[in-house]
Amino acid sequence: MAQWTSAVGAAQLARLLTSQQDRPAGPGTRRPPAYRALADGIRLLVLEGRVPVAARLPAERELALSLSVSRTTVAAAYEALRAEGFLESRRGAGSWTAVPAGNPLPARGLEPLPPEALGSMIDLGCAALPAPEPWLTRAVQGALEELPPYAHTHGDYPAGLPALRAMIAERYTARGIPTMPEQIMVTTGAMGAIDAICHLFGGRGERIAVESPSYANILQLMREAGARLVPVAMAEGLTGWDIDRWRQVLRDAAPRIAYVVADFHNPTGALAGEDQRRQLVEAARSAGTVLVADETMTELWLDEDVSMPKPVCAFDPAGSTVVTVGSASKAFWAGMRIGWVRGAPDVIRSLVAARAYADLGTPVLEQLAVNWLFSTGGWEQAVELRRSQARENRDALVAALRKELPSWEFEVPQGGLTLWVRAGGLSGSRLAEVGERVGVRVPSGPRFGVDGAFEGYVRLPFTVGGAVAEEAAARLAAAARVVESGGSGGGEAPRTFVA
Repeated sequence: MAQWTSAVGAAQLARLLTSQQDRPAGPGTRRPPAYRALADGIRLLVLEGRVPVAARLPAERELALSLSVSRTTVAAAYEALRAEGFLESRRGAGSWTAVPAGNPLPARGLEPLPPEALGSMIDLGCAALPAPEPWLTRAVQGALEELPPYAHTHGDYPAGLPALRAMIAERYTARGIPTMPEQIMVTTGAMGAIDAICHLFGGRGERIAVESPSYANILQLMREAGARLVPVAMAEGLTGWDIDRWRQVLRDAAPRIAYVVADFHNPTGALAGEDQRRQLVEAARSAGTVLVADETMTELWLDEDVSMPKPVCAFDPAGSTVVTVGSASKAFWAGMRIGWVRGAPDVIRSLVAARAYADLGTPVLEQLAVNWLFSTGGWEQAVELRRSQARENRDALVAALRKELPSWEFEVPQGGLTLWVRAGGLSGSRLAEVGERVGVRVPSGPRFGVDGAFEGYVRLPFTVGGAVAEEAAARLAAAARVVESGGSGGGEAPRTFVA
């Protein structure tokens, strides 16, 4: 059996490492020896999941040339990683990444923290709130009442339950976008929707243009599908897209797909304006690019003075360019794995046909629960509760960060669930690593970029409030002090904290 299952080229590894080492050092930071910095960099890439476990690393001489360091430096770094359990080697087979015995495998995305760890760890990794009760319970009870007729069928509805498709179509029509049920497919969450779209339009090797930064789990989904990601930098602050950059990328790279989050972008919280939406649709149409608009955050406006722009699909009346994705997971509850696609009827038919070789359909009971929410007005009341929770959490987190970490920079978004934070010149990867040791889990900026971008950032979601937000900021400040001092934080144990 082969000891390694993939390989990382010297040039690729050098790019990932350089993105870490080029960040400005924090005040008082002690610079480690070159071999130690290299070993730490590779270890962080493994812990972050950006270099897979069991990936063959370049030969010492090859990596030394790419990094412009001596072969002795690389050899010493590899030896340190072997001693720590992060590298294994065999004569004739090379060296490949590993994790020490007892360490969990690194997550490639942003998976929720296991419930058993919640007593000692504050989880800021997953941007999801608890269910807005009593609406979850009422929706499930309503679904059970509607279930008997469906129980007499085979239960497979590849396009979704007709009643739910009609209800979603009505909701788009009410927003000023005339829509037929034939333009809707119900999916297993937004991830299921985007996965189906990528397989339909973007085969292995196809270019996909993505915002930079963008949602980490979607980026990883696209990488796993073999896509070639083309990053397009966001405009400064919360102002949305840089349309000139988008025009250039769409013209020069001619991507098959472009993926965007126009409403309270994840992770930055930006809200794209109507003129930006119109121009981007026009540019995508001219380039022959399918524009995938993710609307999972569209109902999560938090401030009363927010004026929501028209949906992206409103600027594509012919339906030839924009495919829209929606979901109940962010606005209602992550455990409600119901998403949907709105597109031209022929696109929906193709997606439904391909589903026969994927998951066949979405669970009937959950579809009935969402349909109950939509048809009774329960959805609006549940989402209003969700907005209230997120608003309070946002304000508490912002206040706590400004008190504990005044040098960290961010702009406060008017909606969504995330805060995109520049961490005062510190490495986001190292903050994430040390943070887990002091009891706070945060995703670092590079997870939201391509090839190591955003090393100086972390993403903080609005999932905790009150005293928990204050404690989270205090633990982040403790992690920052360790990173500034050049330490690892291994000697600090997290305090147990019960919300």
